[in-house]
Amino acid sequence: MRPRTWVLLLAAVFAVLQLANVTGRDTPDTKNYLSYALSLRGEDKLSAASGAIDYACASRASIAWRDQSVDVLRFHAPDPTGRVYADCRAEQWRQVDPRLRAGQTGGHTAPFMSARFMRIFEVRPGYPALLVPFVTVFGVTWGLWAAGVAVTVAGGVLAHLVLRRLGAPVPVALLGQALFYVLPCGATAMRPMSEGLQLTLTLAALWGCALALTGRGRAGAGVTAAALLALFTVKHSQSLFLGLCLAGACALLAVRRRRRGRAPGRGLLALAAVGCCAALGTVLAARALRYPSETDSLQDLLTAHFTRPDRARPWPELLHLEADFWLEWARRQLWEPLFATLLAAGAWGALRRRPAFGVLLVAAAATGILTQAGHPDVAIWGDRLIVLAWLLPVLGVPLLLEPAFVALRASGAGAALPGPRPTEAGAGQERGPGAAVGTAGS
Repeated sequence: MRPRTWVLLLAAVFAVLQLANVTGRDTPDTKNYLSYALSLRGEDKLSAASGAIDYACASRASIAWRDQSVDVLRFHAPDPTGRVYADCRAEQWRQVDPRLRAGQTGGHTAPFMSARFMRIFEVRPGYPALLVPFVTVFGVTWGLWAAGVAVTVAGGVLAHLVLRRLGAPVPVALLGQALFYVLPCGATAMRPMSEGLQLTLTLAALWGCALALTGRGRAGAGVTAAALLALFTVKHSQSLFLGLCLAGACALLAVRRRRRGRAPGRGLLALAAVGCCAALGTVLAARALRYPSETDSLQDLLTAHFTRPDRARPWPELLHLEADFWLEWARRQLWEPLFATLLAAGAWGALRRRPAFGVLLVAAAATGILTQAGHPDVAIWGDRLIVLAWLLPVLGVPLLLEPAFVALRASGAGAALPGPRPTEAGAGQERGPGAAVGTAGS
């Protein structure tokens, strides 16, 4: 089969597997994004809130039934779906109805919490806008599922395109696509929240970086700029972090090349300019549009979403919390070192096989660390905040295994030849493809 057929087949297999969990994927943020999308579709606040509450409660009821079905003490009890659904709706309407009656109807999101907290989601129209056509065509439940599949499949395809642009063989690129699906970034991208779209757009920015480093500087800079602009609409802090990290990585590469007597190259300079413009533009646009500031985000963290009085000295408290958080995070990683091991393997593979791109990949993955550092709270749902760091093993591990694929293909080609096995001349020919790939990678 052609490479594109393998790509489509892998994406189709992933989509079919996701039919096992059409419901039960929602998070605490889902109803905010969904009510935003329903509002963009033209529904009023009451209707948007009702649709979001119905979806969230149906998901909670589905999870309750699945949990009970495997509970060794309660698996024979009556189906809890109806009770859980009704209790959930009553709980959610107790929060929303008083705010609607009090006139908290501004913006696009339904008033599930205070206006100050909902303002955080008001400045993230990108993901709700993506949901609109899906929920319009397929309805809320299947629309959110289809949007998750589309975003995740696109992320896997972009991982494949990045590796192919870097000169990796088709099996290596397919491995990168598969890793995006099976590692936590795939499961996170399937959940109805903005992290999946952030992952895909960050991969699009890395694809632009790969284009710029391989002779298509203008096209690569344009793709990266478009990805950063889209990221501003999804979550402007990610656009800021990625712009800063890419600009810093480009500066590091330029200095290294200068020291070695080489010109930085137009592609690298274009990427540096895009990163600087994205970072500066994000700051200026956020100020001009009066987006919630870093102080607002910090108060949201320290006051349990503004349900308690603001802290008088938030920054010293954040620094204290950071120290405790990362100590606990490191302890947990040493207990279960899979994540740390894959990060190290991905960094080694990318920096060893494609040094210039490896620096940019490490910089992009570092945005996950920065996002987690901005929310040092182990109680926050899952590992979604640091999920961008998983892009390092998604692209780096296939590059690490690339020599093995090349050697396997070369040995297979040699074994298929008729007659006796080649001697020294033939062995040199076998080593040629692997050596050529390694040279191109460097």
